[in-house]
Formats: sequence, structure tokens, C-alpha cells
Amino acid sequence: MKKILLFVFPMLLLGGITVKAQDTFSIVAIDSITGEFGSAGASCVSSSSTYPHGAQILSDVIPGIGVIHTQAAWLAANQQNAHTWMMMGLSPQQIIDSLVAHDAQGNPTTRQYGIVDYNGGHPRSAAYTGINCSNYKNDTAHLNYSIQGNILLGQQILDSMQHRFLNTPGTLADRLMAALQGAKVIGADTRCAVHNTSSESSFLRVGKMTNPPDSLYLDLWMAYPSGTSGIFPVDPIDSLQTLYNLWKTTNGIREIGKISENVVKVYTDASGNTIFDFTFCKDYNNCYLTIVDLYGRTLLSNIITSRIMQINLSAGVTKEFLVYQVIRQNHIIVAKGKFIR
Repeated sequence: MKKILLFVFPMLLLGGITVKAQDTFSIVAIDSITGEFGSAGASCVSSSSTYPHGAQILSDVIPGIGVIHTQAAWLAANQQNAHTWMMMGLSPQQIIDSLVAHDAQGNPTTRQYGIVDYNGGHPRSAAYTGINCSNYKNDTAHLNYSIQGNILLGQQILDSMQHRFLNTPGTLADRLMAALQGAKVIGADTRCAVHNTSSESSFLRVGKMTNPPDSLYLDLWMAYPSGTSGIFPVDPIDSLQTLYNLWKTTNGIREIGKISENVVKVYTDASGNTIFDFTFCKDYNNCYLTIVDLYGRTLLSNIITSRIMQINLSAGVTKEFLVYQVIRQNHIIVAKGKFIR
């Protein structure tokens, strides 16, 4: 990964000192199935001594705990306070409430936040957009993700990001990258229309449970240096996509075991109970069954005690797609699939 970063590092040496508000469109998200924590965004902010990696300065990924984005009139003190409160165990909404009540400069109305936490496999999210952030401004937060932006072309930027994130198959990183591509519209950050791009800088960061915060599994960025003018040759989101594609070819996703989607039979009996039949799953002994919904919430995680198991899930929801995994105690997935309850 270090070789990839070298492609953009030389541009930083050209950047001067530019202090400006941090305005952007961004997404924070958690995949509770894989235990990955993601952060992505872009902005019409260049690299400088103040923002060495451009928009990436707003990102705080804390593997195993959560992700924080502090943007609009970005302030280091507010970002540090949010980090401290998350480490203390405050929920995303509690952190935002504290940020608003204790803004480091006494003016929370110019700030924008997006926060998500792991919460033991039951992700929570919250967002805040100050009334004095520049238009267009808005946010949307749903359980395991939050999307927010200001100085935007319009609501369509946030809607497109959300649609791409929810409807793109693949890893969390794939979905975050797709969300950014959904915002790749000329003038998505309206200040960058003059450059014929969506932004001046972009980033994509994903951490695993055991990653140190300063050594994430995936940490990519692209930023035009301060003072670059005129039409930009490549949109920063496309440059980031190129870096990400290269990262995937050099890092890859290691297989942790042969996974089958056809060895477990799932059906509903006459009483409406969900039945799991592990007859043809040779490895079900000493495994546990995990069931999550499409928002990443863990609904069940039980040791498999017999060849046939009856599962009682909460009532009140019908025709909902759920995902199951059969996982060994050494965390290797031996079977997975989807079913409808």
C-alpha cells in the first residue's frame, strides 16, 4: 500500500498554507458481519500544510469502536472531543449532543457531524447539520451508516450516495467507493464547478477490528495541491477509484476457508418457526450460527447444538431478507446464505 500512496504524495510538497472551512460530502459506515469500519468522502478542499491530505482530515476511524466525521467549519478541538467521548462509551447521539452543547468556539450552528459506532454488533448512527452551514446542506443516518454534506449541488448528491451504498454488492470498501462514485457530478461541491470536477480531494479508509487507528487495513487519498487552478484533468473520485483498483490487485481478499451457500437448508414449519437443517453441512459441529439483517444488526448468535435447530426470531416483521453464517470457533466461515422470514 505504501507504493500506492507515493503516487499522490509528491503533490503535497507543492501545497501552501490554506485555511478554509471543511465543506464536503461524506459517509461513515460499519459492517457488523465482517467487523469493518469505513470512512469515505470528498471536498473542494486542496492539500496544504493545514489539510495535508485534503478532505481526509475530517475522518476519525477507531477500529472496534466506531467512526466520526467532523466537517463544515472543521475544528481540531471538536474532533478531539468527539474522539474522547466515543472512547468513553458515549453513543453517537450523545456525542453529537455534547458537541453541540460544548462547541470549542461556542458556535455549533456552522458544524456538521456524522457518527456511527459498533455497539457490540448492533450499530448506531447519528448526524447533525447546523442551521448556518452553507446550502445546500442535509444528512441522513440509518443504523449502520450516516451520509452528510454541505455546499452541495442539491439533495440528489446525498440520495445518489445512499442508493449506491445500499445497492452495490461486495465489501464495505466496494460499497463506500460506489457511494462516492454516486456523488461524482460536476459541482457536487458547488465550489468545484469551476474546475469541472466534483471536488478537489477524496479519501477512502477501512479498518478491521484489530487495526491500530494509525495503521488501517485500507487508507487511500487523492488531493490536488493548494493553488491548482483551471480545469482539473481528472476528477479526484476517479483518481481514488484508480488507487483503489490497484490496491485490490496488490492486496486482494484472502480466502479464509471454502464457503458454501448450498449445504444448509432453511425453511419455515407449519407453526411459522424458522428451521435450520445442517444435515449436509459436515462442519456444523463446534460452530455457531449468526443471523443478521440487511442493516448489519445481529439478530442471533447461538452455538449449534443439533443437526436440526428451531430458531425463534422477533415477531412483527414479515418477508424480510436475513443473512446467516455458520462460523467455526476460530472465526472461519464454513457456510452462508440468505433466507426470508
